Formats: sequence, structure tokens, C-alpha cells
Amino acid sequence: MRILLDTHALLWWMAGDQRLSPTARAAVSAASAEVFVSAASAWELAVKVRLGKLPQAARLTHRLSESLAEQNFKPLSIDVEHGRLGGLLPGEHRDPFDRILAAQALLEGLPLVTNDPAFPAFGVTVVW
Repeated sequence: MRILLDTHALLWWMAGDQRLSPTARAAVSAASAEVFVSAASAWELAVKVRLGKLPQAARLTHRLSESLAEQNFKPLSIDVEHGRLGGLLPGEHRDPFDRILAAQALLEGLPLVTNDPAFPAFGVTVVW
């Protein structure tokens, strides 16, 4: 199964945090899983670390590429179509990171591992 991790799901996976649901944990750890991490998550982590909102993620953020490689997670770049769709998605939700993740999930046909209730409104398939 190919899946995309929301930023909090990535953080919780890397930290072994019990807030990651058993279903999400099983999806990420499945032998057949192809797990993607968006450049939007890298951007979101870096912004929040820089602003002091997520100090516990500093080490992960500074060595993100290496950490993803150690987990066999694949990076997912943001392209023009992701940006276009993210901006055009209907609704009041204003978080640009969520809008890009939703667009990527939709355009790439990737279920999103998240507990964020905003994503189903965008038509995104959620694993939680």
C-alpha cells in the first residue's frame, strides 16, 4: 500500500508516540508499505522549529533526509499541479500545509495517514 504521512503522523512515528493509532502504525510498518513524506511536512517542521513551536522536533528536522532514508520513507516533492489544486480546493480551511498535503494525496492517489478532521472534507482518503 502506498501512503502519505501527515506531519504529526511522521513525528509520532519517529518518536514511537502512542497517539499514532494502531491502524496507522500497522499501515506504516507493513512490509508492502511504500511511505511518502511531503516536502510540505519538511517545510512545516522547519517553520515550527524555527519559531520555537516545536522544539522537540529540532533534531529530526536538522537531519530529516537521513531519518527518512533510515525508515525507507520516500520524499514527495511539491509540483505546480499540487500548488494549483491546493489553492483551488474548496472550503474555509486556511492551513497551506494541509492544502498541499490534500492536493498531493488526491493527485498522487495516496491515502493520508492523519487524525486531522479537515482532510475528509477535501475528499482525501484517510488512514487512521
